[in-house]
Amino acid sequence: MNNAWIEAEANDFVETYSAQWGNDLALLAYATRLVGSQPDLAMHGGGNTSVKGRVRTLAGDEVAALFVKASGLSMDAITPAGFVCLDQAYLKKLRALSSCTDEIMTGEFRTRMLKPSDALPSIETLMHAFLDSKAIVHTHPTAILTLAGRIGGEEALAAAIGDTIGMVPYVNSGLALGRAVADKYDRKKGCQAIVALHHGLITWGETPKQAYDRTIEIVGRAEETLRAARRHLFSMNTKTDAETAQKRYTQIAPLLRGLLSPASADPDNPYEKITLVPLITQDTLEFLDSPQARELACTAPLTPDYLVRTKAYPLFIEKPDYDDPDLLRRHLAGEIDSFRTRYDAYMKKYASRLPEFTGDGFDLLPKVLLLPGLGAVCAGPDLGTARIARDITGQTLFAKRTILETGGTYLGLTEDHLFDMEFRAFQRAKVAGKGPLSLRGSAAIVTGAAGAIGSGICDELLRQGCNVAVTDLAGEPLDAMVHTLKGVYGDRVLGVPLDVTESASVSAAFEKTVAAFGGIDILVINAGLAHVSSLTEMDLEAFRKLERVNVEGTLLLLARAGELFRQQNIGGDIVLVSTKNVFAPGAKFGAYSATKAAAHQLCRIASIEFAEMGVRVNMVAPDAVFSHGEKKSGLWAQVGPDRMKARGLDEKGLEAYYRQRNLLKAQVTAEHVARAVVFFVTRRTPTTGATLPVDGGLPDATPR
Repeated sequence: MNNAWIEAEANDFVETYSAQWGNDLALLAYATRLVGSQPDLAMHGGGNTSVKGRVRTLAGDEVAALFVKASGLSMDAITPAGFVCLDQAYLKKLRALSSCTDEIMTGEFRTRMLKPSDALPSIETLMHAFLDSKAIVHTHPTAILTLAGRIGGEEALAAAIGDTIGMVPYVNSGLALGRAVADKYDRKKGCQAIVALHHGLITWGETPKQAYDRTIEIVGRAEETLRAARRHLFSMNTKTDAETAQKRYTQIAPLLRGLLSPASADPDNPYEKITLVPLITQDTLEFLDSPQARELACTAPLTPDYLVRTKAYPLFIEKPDYDDPDLLRRHLAGEIDSFRTRYDAYMKKYASRLPEFTGDGFDLLPKVLLLPGLGAVCAGPDLGTARIARDITGQTLFAKRTILETGGTYLGLTEDHLFDMEFRAFQRAKVAGKGPLSLRGSAAIVTGAAGAIGSGICDELLRQGCNVAVTDLAGEPLDAMVHTLKGVYGDRVLGVPLDVTESASVSAAFEKTVAAFGGIDILVINAGLAHVSSLTEMDLEAFRKLERVNVEGTLLLLARAGELFRQQNIGGDIVLVSTKNVFAPGAKFGAYSATKAAAHQLCRIASIEFAEMGVRVNMVAPDAVFSHGEKKSGLWAQVGPDRMKARGLDEKGLEAYYRQRNLLKAQVTAEHVARAVVFFVTRRTPTTGATLPVDGGLPDATPR
């Protein structure tokens, strides 16, 4: 465990933030970022930090204040604005209480904020308030959890770190934990840190740096102890290499995604969308291929903070047969149904512990599946949540394996404690919905994405919460588009080179999308070519080139999508970006009009053939989309010069001509086309096989 504190960086934080927030909070934000950037200390909103200071009220009074990290906020990018400011003197008085419900505690936090905040402070706020030290760092170090999370954990910790560390048994987060830690802090003279079993490490100091340094020192000693004691028991047991495991995952992920998608109450969208993320590492494969895997892996998590991400237990699939797809489907479906039954019984057994609990509204499906020969598969309502579950699973499996390899026996929490933490209001708030993102968790492939219309569609799908595979021919236009979109939407953007005329390229694009997101819900067929020529002068090879892209490309995409949607078995949506030329073709545009009409007809047939799978196929028919931002239309780059010459217009004049010829006198944009696509894929109406004109109103192009 390396100490990452760099004085120059700390000074930069002070220079940036101290004028508004003060030196202490600026340095705490820096220390917190360092902790959050080391997954072996804390990950994905886990852990919390605080510093005590004074603030001046509007009336001019100086008040003792506690600045504590907001609940669920990840540490790795935090600023001083990510801390909640509370009345320290009042909170400290709450130590006299014998009990306090989450609802009352939340109310107290809300009414004792010294500065308004939409965020709730950490569930461990009272612990921070009860300790007299100025700066406090609470982490979930893998090494500490590994030493403590075993039979004889207290003795193992003392042997590794010495008697300057205190231990408290497991109690629920909140008031109970705060009192237990404070009691140990007060009683144990010379104590430099406290380990709360199944919660983690608490350190303190007169400055954030002192608390951080102490964390690094203690965790480093724990890591060294584990390294010295570890015997590698699993490396010779491996039956699976990572490449084979990845291929298996890509083959079965759509099947798993379908089985793990919760049913919804919306008949137009009968399944909630989820994202899958695999954990395929050599360590994971070694462990899951071992005889001890099921018994050890299917125990409680390292810390109850993880329960809202992973549930109390994973689902272990015994001896999956990857060579028999039908048998594997039945096997997986049966195991998932059994898990659902067990989890329903577990929830009903402890429902009395939550008086408001009715038994409805909670997902009974597993969030983590462990498959020997493949790895772990983690599910979440979006990519970020699924990745959190993956990272937690990786840490948990590593720690449990290390406990066994250092001669220990894992000691998890009892089932009733797991239930209490999984359904606490504070914890549920961490995974509450993040607003009305209509396509959250969905995954889409968009072809021809580097062009004007394609880029507009990608941007709108991403804005609605979708994961998007941005595909086009390999080259700078695709690379530039992916770079731009990633700058806004991060890893929900996947760049995939794709030649729609090559079957192998189409299959590879689908496989890469499945590998990244677990499956596919939406296919937008937008790739297309245009050619200007009269029929009498038509070059046959030029016509065939359009036929390969516009017709054969559409057929290949439809065929591959149909196969995947059948395997996934939760429906899907296909939208073809067609054209007004299907209904109102123009002179010298025969190759384009004919091949796009063929693609249009293929999609109408697909709407008939795919309906039994719950797949909807629709078309949007735009006209005269010249650009999207700075991105010029490739089609109009080909067509425009001929049209300008024929009408004696320049580029601006041509755009004005097309705007004036539609009934609404509207400038049709890529955003308009994108909204039409989103209309179909969000299923606002029970519609398939339809064409939606996006042309400002062209009577001769109205679908008949």
